[in-house]
Amino acid sequence: MYDMIDREAAIFNRGNCSRLKNVLQRAAAKEALTIGFIGGSITQGSLSSLPTTCYAYQIFKWWEDTFPNTAFTYVNAGIGGTTSQFGVARVEADLLSKKPDFVIIEFSVNDESDEHFLETYEGLVRKVYYSSEKPAVMLLHNVYYHTGGNAQLQHGKIGRYYQLPCISMQSSIYPQVVSGQILNREITPDDLHPNDKGHALVASMVTYFLEKINKVKENEEEVEEQQKVPMTYNDYENVVRYQNKNILWQGEGFDVDQSEQKDITDCFKHGWTAREKGAHITFVVEASSLAIQYRRSVKQPAPIASVVIDGKTDKAVLLDGNFDETWGDKLELTTVLEHGERKKHTVQITIVEGEEMNKKMEVPFYLVSVIG
Repeated sequence: MYDMIDREAAIFNRGNCSRLKNVLQRAAAKEALTIGFIGGSITQGSLSSLPTTCYAYQIFKWWEDTFPNTAFTYVNAGIGGTTSQFGVARVEADLLSKKPDFVIIEFSVNDESDEHFLETYEGLVRKVYYSSEKPAVMLLHNVYYHTGGNAQLQHGKIGRYYQLPCISMQSSIYPQVVSGQILNREITPDDLHPNDKGHALVASMVTYFLEKINKVKENEEEVEEQQKVPMTYNDYENVVRYQNKNILWQGEGFDVDQSEQKDITDCFKHGWTAREKGAHITFVVEASSLAIQYRRSVKQPAPIASVVIDGKTDKAVLLDGNFDETWGDKLELTTVLEHGERKKHTVQITIVEGEEMNKKMEVPFYLVSVIG
């Protein structure tokens, strides 16, 4: 039905495919392999009718179908509504710990197209590409189908610099939507998240490229380069995420959440909660950049907190627990210090609008983590 799409145009950057070719050869040799994905809601499978109809699983299925005598493991580390800034903080636990051999990174409709996310995205790419297993890495650029917008301009700089394959929906599927060859409602109900047909289209852009590289002779690929110096300040490659199990804290009015986490998408776990105005919690974190992760809830009113770094109250940042949307609670990540002095910083979070004598809150303020 969609044969008119130029799948060759999806190859935004071919890159150095020596690692990918190596993984394909290992698959042909029947070596057990792990195929991994990290990204936002599209990777998680939002609006696909089944977990097996999302683009990630369909790409995984290509590996199984192409190499039927090889054992493959599927790891989907997609979490909706999250950016590469959170991705780099969790990729070790959620993906790299599973020792993937091939990884697709997808955050181009979650990240803004700016210098901040250029840096966080580079940190994520470097952390995956230079990890101990040295996986083959592919960058996937999804798109807003009503505007053509995404962060490909910035993310593409990283793909070209590190010579990574980049597959783009902006240069392949989107032009067909603009021309009317594909009606947007055929492939997406909201101009962002694909339906089953849309997920199948995205997967086909990737599998076209995989098939292309699978046919290439080994000696036609480049050899791997030495490790490159970062393009950016690169303050995020070695980021650490602190939750209630791995950091000391002091405070009053905050309670530790000890409930069990079901899976990685069960995001509001291992943190702290507070309801009352004046409740406060303090951490000491060694870092040069800091971010606070918390819940914004559709159940209102919710408490509002203030975060102060190193006692500088004139630079306090508000953390509003109220979320004016209908699709559900949001895992918010707010940067409160970037490219500061690398030292031990005092982080104090105080509830400035919460429960009082005649004022109740629908939900508590949920502090998920401090990322440094």
